[in-house]
Amino acid sequence: MSTQHLWLPYSQMQTAPEPLLVERTDGVRLHLADGRTLIDGIASWWTACHGYNHPHIRAAVQAQLERMPHVMLGGLAHAPALNLARRLAGLLPGELEHVFFTESGSVAVEVAMKIALQFRFNRGERTRSRFVAFEHAYHGDTLARQVIAPLPADRESASRFERLVAAHASELTAVIVEPLVQAAGGMKFHSPETLAQIAAIARRYDLLLILDEIATGFGRTGTLFACEQAGVVPDLITLSKALTGGTLPLAATVASTHVYGAFLSDDPALALMHGPTFAGNPLACAAANASLDLFEREPRLDQTAAIGAQLLDGLEPCRRLAGVRDVRVLGAIGVVQLERAPARLEALRRRFVEHGVWIRPFGDVVYLMPSLVIEPGDLAALLAAIPRVLEICRAANEF
Repeated sequence: MSTQHLWLPYSQMQTAPEPLLVERTDGVRLHLADGRTLIDGIASWWTACHGYNHPHIRAAVQAQLERMPHVMLGGLAHAPALNLARRLAGLLPGELEHVFFTESGSVAVEVAMKIALQFRFNRGERTRSRFVAFEHAYHGDTLARQVIAPLPADRESASRFERLVAAHASELTAVIVEPLVQAAGGMKFHSPETLAQIAAIARRYDLLLILDEIATGFGRTGTLFACEQAGVVPDLITLSKALTGGTLPLAATVASTHVYGAFLSDDPALALMHGPTFAGNPLACAAANASLDLFEREPRLDQTAAIGAQLLDGLEPCRRLAGVRDVRVLGAIGVVQLERAPARLEALRRRFVEHGVWIRPFGDVVYLMPSLVIEPGDLAALLAAIPRVLEICRAANEF
């Protein structure tokens, strides 16, 4: 089957190798068209928290498909979206009670930023139109005129961050941060104390706090939401990826009552004028409701803790390998950071496939973010492959 018309993400199409053709998925396995089977170590970009094809989610989507695959949310509503919004509001901390659905995490962040800007506009604070984001973050690098800061890691750097905020406070609307893990920026971790410091500074200078929990939400860091570990309640939170258990695209931007109230008026101009065509798709909402059922019925957080313990033990030997700078684990995330990015990244990825696992390093990190239901034996196979492949690639001068 030809891929000549397919433009792949994060790929230089002139040099990228042909992608592997997946025929079906099951549990934590990818079954390829050529007959090979791979153990998936990254849960399809961190989405398939319950594994692939979970029967409860599949049944919920099938039942919803028979009733109604889609209906617009403009002037209409439906039970799956209403139920999901209610459940998310009940699970999230504080007064995060108003749920705006979109189709992807990137759009959820865009909506959060639009809400923050219009919040100021609606309150007559029209000079406050800039954001604080952080170095290595997923957001901020393509937006002109934003304030980009290092993450504060100690008292001294927190003081520098506060001075930066104070200098720009009159023009700032919000600070946006990925709590505990900057995933796309290189799987960089920071402490709950750092997150709490950022939140406190935002409060002192009347900045809205936006937490991007697209990668960290739904058990990945050891709590249902990463912000719980810092005791922080944001003004806006974004959710996606594991929201539907990796079944269908869906995202949510959830606002506090305080933020939501700034949009309530007799004036139509004060409404949030954003409306994704497939917002709150019933099939996706049915999948998300079924995913939340599984978090209620099955011991996902206990499984996260067990995965974390096995990751700590299984990745420890990598510390002794030449070319490895750091090994770190948080919840069900395990990271081996190399001294430098491999010159032949695709060769490293190919070696993992040859060892029967789907591990996709990027930049200078080799990481695991498996499904939360992965069995110890499958996780052991993933862990064994990492030092083996790194040693082979090192010997072949591939990194």
